[in-house]
Amino acid sequence: MCKLWVLALVVIAAACSSGPQPIDDTSHDQEILAWRASKDAMFRSSADSPLTPEAKVTFTGLPYYAIDGAYRMPAVLRENRTAPRLIIALPTSSSEMRRMQRVGSLSFNLKGTALSLTAFADEGDTVITRLFVPFGDLTSGTETYGGGRYLELNRSSSGMYDLDFNRAYHPFCVFNTSYVCPVPPSENRLAVAVQAGERLPHASGR
Repeated sequence: MCKLWVLALVVIAAACSSGPQPIDDTSHDQEILAWRASKDAMFRSSADSPLTPEAKVTFTGLPYYAIDGAYRMPAVLRENRTAPRLIIALPTSSSEMRRMQRVGSLSFNLKGTALSLTAFADEGDTVITRLFVPFGDLTSGTETYGGGRYLELNRSSSGMYDLDFNRAYHPFCVFNTSYVCPVPPSENRLAVAVQAGERLPHASGR
């Protein structure tokens, strides 16, 4: 782990008032490109793909913004210590609600702006290994799906996370209306444009 990364973690854990510089990781682009290629392959040929058989025939790959290291930053999770955790009913793309645990709040700094996102887990999870972070931003409804996008993070015992919006993705209901997808709560609607990760086909990349 480079000294810059360690320093960034210390700064954000202490205050989150001024953000670290983008992380200089020469392998980052390759990792994101490999992840995207793997997802395209899944969409194209897997039985788990949300695409219909007809859509798979013409599928040429998911559209993305250009990879940008400025949208990757350290984040600290401030957990809810109450037991049991607060259960929140999230609206979905259908009329049903999705009950989820509110694990805590992720604090981070994006391009000089201090922000936070609530992290969730499924209601029945007793051992949490992944955090679910649905979010909306100023691109929602124009460049990206109006119902928001998702991030997933592997659980960290330290409370520190590598938050990378280059991995932001659309829910399956964007590709197939038979899927029911949670919608980000108002607290996860960011007042900034996150031009990173998956976008809509008609949106211009950078």
